[in-house]
Amino acid sequence: MSLLNDLINLNLSDTTEKIIAEYIWIGGSGMDLRSKARTLPGPVTDPSKLPKWNYDGSSTNQAPGDDSEVILYPQAIFKDPFRKGNNILVMCDAYTPAGEPIPTNKRFNAAKIFSHPDVVAEEPWYGIEQEYTLLQKDTKWPLGWPVGGFPGPQGPYYCGVGADKSFGRDIVDSHYKACLYAGVNISGINGEVMPGQVRYNWEFQVGPSVGISAGDQIWIARYILERITEIAGVVLSFDPKPIPGDWNGAGAHTNYSTKSMRNDGGIDVIKKAIEKLGLRHKEHIAAYGEGNERRLTGRHETADINSFSWGVANRGASIRVGRDTEKDGKGYFEDRRPASNMDPYVVTSMIAETTILWKP
Repeated sequence: MSLLNDLINLNLSDTTEKIIAEYIWIGGSGMDLRSKARTLPGPVTDPSKLPKWNYDGSSTNQAPGDDSEVILYPQAIFKDPFRKGNNILVMCDAYTPAGEPIPTNKRFNAAKIFSHPDVVAEEPWYGIEQEYTLLQKDTKWPLGWPVGGFPGPQGPYYCGVGADKSFGRDIVDSHYKACLYAGVNISGINGEVMPGQVRYNWEFQVGPSVGISAGDQIWIARYILERITEIAGVVLSFDPKPIPGDWNGAGAHTNYSTKSMRNDGGIDVIKKAIEKLGLRHKEHIAAYGEGNERRLTGRHETADINSFSWGVANRGASIRVGRDTEKDGKGYFEDRRPASNMDPYVVTSMIAETTILWKP
């Protein structure tokens, strides 16, 4: 085993200029991450300098078997925390051989919205709070829960410390450091409400990130977490309510601001933006994640899925405005509706399109 570890940790730069690039893309379900590696002749820092690649789309439910080739376009580069050195992780999106984005390529449309001159001028910032659940591999039951049973009531788990309150801290800390190494702008982690859920027991936050990079960074952070849980022998779930019951669900609260919101008088811009979001509530809910109706019940710090509301410091509202934003008359707001399994390309671009480009 020690020899295997030595080989895994080989420093390639001692003997070769060649590097390993791990190409990463999103599969047919919209949540399954796929990846494969290739050797490149030397270090690369610009994704436009990377070669396009292809994969068998019939094996990912993204193409028919008689015309299965899908093309990967490299879009963003991150340092590889697993292979280290000059090796890289490459976030890609997927196209047909004719150059058309395939239906599951949500990044393409998001990039169009974020490249619109009006959106560029507003410099949209995002801070995304990603919540998730760690499950025991054999039972698919939350980590830290008694098999077939349930933990005690909520209360001691939020930011808790101790063997009976905190489960998976080694995974969480490994992920935190790996994201910083990779260049993901991970801004923190904290313990949450329900044991066994890193969303509850833990969550991680990414941001502030500008425009399309917010989606790239969340997907890479998810990929890194998938790899770490793979090593740890733990199953990772982004289901918004993995275990039915009287406790919080798993979300991906999305904090948002534009330049106009951050400037003096920005509170009026925020209120107008919230009004627009309310007018398109149904469209946003439809795109904010699968199974979200099991989470947005009006209980456990959520608004009911069928209603739209906002309030200052109100975690039971669809949109929360912070006390500091109210006091300063400028700042940001938090969209609390997205589920933990949301596509960050979809959510971030929808918020920008609705608040900046849409004319009611």
